[in-house]
Amino acid sequence: MSRSASIPVTWRCLPFDALLPRTLYALLQLRSAVFVVEQACAFQDLDGADADCMHLLGETFAPTLPAARGSLPPEGAHFALGRPGGETSGPDGQPQLLAYTRLVPAGLKYAEASIGRVVTAPITRGTGMGHALMAESIRMLHSLWGVQPIRIGAQAHLERFYNAHGFVSDDKPYIEDGIPHLEMIRR
Repeated sequence: MSRSASIPVTWRCLPFDALLPRTLYALLQLRSAVFVVEQACAFQDLDGADADCMHLLGETFAPTLPAARGSLPPEGAHFALGRPGGETSGPDGQPQLLAYTRLVPAGLKYAEASIGRVVTAPITRGTGMGHALMAESIRMLHSLWGVQPIRIGAQAHLERFYNAHGFVSDDKPYIEDGIPHLEMIRR
């Protein structure tokens, strides 16, 4: 799945309180653009859990994104663990959010730790960014809270995508906001 890298990605993982207003706005805008508008699904995205989660951001500091598909973020893309006051900006002053997940500690949504709100910017679709995002999310979750099982609530049509990252269906299908979902676990 290796392709030439033309979108440089920096991964940052921040607690809610360390998110600057511009970063918080960007991640909520991306979540809304995909989960509410693109998927035509009115739901309450702001569920009260964000403040207790870690937020993984895949950003580019390049002035513009390539118009064409077909590139992966570079293998071993730079990673910086964010901390309060530790946000940075790119040469043009503003990073562009390409990918995002919410890392949920065990006991908040499920008994196990979880990865939720998995989203990539439409311009990155078909480039492997989703796979890079999941790999980094799993790595970061284990780095934060130790190697442990991870449970997710996945849209059913993405089952094979999550299978590729070690998740298997827990045979607990359900409908959430009118969309078929599966509970999946990675042990």
